[in-house]
Amino acid sequence: MTSPRDLDRPARPLTARPLSRGDLRLLVLSLLADQPRHGYELIQLISDMFVRVYTPSAGSIYPVLAQFEAAGWVGAVEDGGRKRYALSALGLAELEAQRDEVDAAVHRVRDSARTITKANLPPPVRDALRELKHALGLCHGRWQDDNAAAVAEALREAAARIRAQGR
Repeated sequence: MTSPRDLDRPARPLTARPLSRGDLRLLVLSLLADQPRHGYELIQLISDMFVRVYTPSAGSIYPVLAQFEAAGWVGAVEDGGRKRYALSALGLAELEAQRDEVDAAVHRVRDSARTITKANLPPPVRDALRELKHALGLCHGRWQDDNAAAVAEALREAAARIRAQGR
């Protein structure tokens, strides 16, 4: 039997490790491919992916950057007293050589972040989200353009209200 206390817990337990072994290195490689970044910026980007439920420590990010620098995959430039890391030609070549692994890691990270985020929703929000998904599924294949537009507008309004409450 489910006790009232059980209802307050996440639907899915949090995993002990939000990132699989080696995924942080691959994720950092991918993020540096987008643009040069400071270590702190990488920490914040990854934390944002996990809606701040998980934040990598400086003790995990900076050793990865140091390894990349030692391997010649990144170059570091002083920028306002901090280092900004950019992928080198060798780093871009490594990214391409590991493209399948990088893409798989990014996919795993997104799935993990989604699972952790959903697990940390308050139970009433989680239940309402489940109801919404069910209602949308009932309309599958039978959408009228005006209905679809009205539902899309209602969802946008709800998202705007939620964002406004978060400030």
